[in-house]
Amino acid sequence: MKAARYGPPLAHPRPATDLEQAFWERCARGRLEFQRCSVCQRWRHPPRAMCAGCGSLEWSWCESGGRGRIFSWSLTHRAPHPSLAESVPFATVIVELEEGVRLVSVVRDLEPAALRLDLPVRVDFEELEAGVSLPVFRAGAEAQG
Repeated sequence: MKAARYGPPLAHPRPATDLEQAFWERCARGRLEFQRCSVCQRWRHPPRAMCAGCGSLEWSWCESGGRGRIFSWSLTHRAPHPSLAESVPFATVIVELEEGVRLVSVVRDLEPAALRLDLPVRVDFEELEAGVSLPVFRAGAEAQG
């Protein structure tokens, strides 16, 4: 995992629930895991107690293959915070993983102008501080798995 430097307001994720905390703990260990319904097998994110598909309260954490495609993105040309001034322009992406889960993140080592719909990506993790890692994505042929 490569260290990244983010200042406020992106210092690190602040989980609001125990289920969100469990997701971030897995990311800190370099594992991308999502909840999966034990009844209908639907994957879900963000974490929550009840399946939106069938209403079941039965689920388990399952590891994602970490491969997906760019579903959408937004370009930021003006820094929303002074700590991001050297980062603009940057793209915030929505990645649709093979499991069907969508995750908001960034694609590293790729200029925003090179983004395109359905671009294959794979997950990587950036450590922000001890015990806190963010899932980020990288593009390339190896992302197709």
